[in-house]
Amino acid sequence: MTKPAASALAGLGTAALAAAAARGGYAVLSRRPPGGRGTWARTNHRGERVTLVEGPAVAAAAAAAAAVAPGLPRRARAALAVAGTAAGAFGCYDDLAGRGDRRGFRGHLGALAVGEVTTGAVKLAGIGGAGLCAAALLGGAPADVMINAGLTAGGANLLNLFDLRPGRAIKVALASGALLAAGPPGTARGAACRAVAAPAGAALALLPDDLAERAMLGDTGANALGAMLGAAAAASLARPARIALLAGIAALTAASEVVSFTKVIERTPPLRWLDMLGRRPAAQSGTGARTAPPENQGSEAAARPALEIPEQATADIP
Repeated sequence: MTKPAASALAGLGTAALAAAAARGGYAVLSRRPPGGRGTWARTNHRGERVTLVEGPAVAAAAAAAAAVAPGLPRRARAALAVAGTAAGAFGCYDDLAGRGDRRGFRGHLGALAVGEVTTGAVKLAGIGGAGLCAAALLGGAPADVMINAGLTAGGANLLNLFDLRPGRAIKVALASGALLAAGPPGTARGAACRAVAAPAGAALALLPDDLAERAMLGDTGANALGAMLGAAAAASLARPARIALLAGIAALTAASEVVSFTKVIERTPPLRWLDMLGRRPAAQSGTGARTAPPENQGSEAAARPALEIPEQATADIP
């Protein structure tokens, strides 16, 4: 068997393991959610109840599959597992304990400026620490450790910003994984395929439930998937490509504070088509739908119990 074929086979095996674990974990958590169903239930923009247990199922399955992924160096397996586990854990803390009244970097940093420590601020610090730990496990020069930490933490935060429509964050994760596996010159493509297999497999397995609006990733799932994709990029890209990617993540994150990703997608026909692919048409909206917070609040806002919020921002949570 050729080396590329062996890499592809190893990646498929890891993806299949992650997918099976995600489906199994989701089934178990759906039947017996810790703390009861109400702990994980949220109301979406249609006024319908969805569950957040998709997030823990995806995060745990992806991290576990990455930890035993064949063909990956031990350091890469450890970095992926740490990134997914820690980012998912801090995301889960914010999903369950956060109030949602402070959102985005500006909101959390503004709260810190007046002495208020929000759950979002704790999550941001925790994910930053997780990124640093994952980068240290990958090793390299100090400059590489800092770049890789930024990729892991930045990937976690950025993917969470797309968790505003059914299936959107998973589609972005799958597209990102495919681009990373294809890779620019200097990419260790075999390693990239194996590194993205676990998060991609877990995400793909629960895409149908996300699109059908039975469940949502929440911060738990989106942060975990984004962190693992960032760690996969750190483990497989050459330094120039990693620097360029980190700059792109930083630019998109900054743009999210002032630009509505949803509006950009809706005004761009190819992006809108991809965004709507597999989703329920808007015409099927239920009665009594609740309004939603502004887009830059991300799934952090979507994960809160339903509140009556001003109508002008209806377009921005799943």
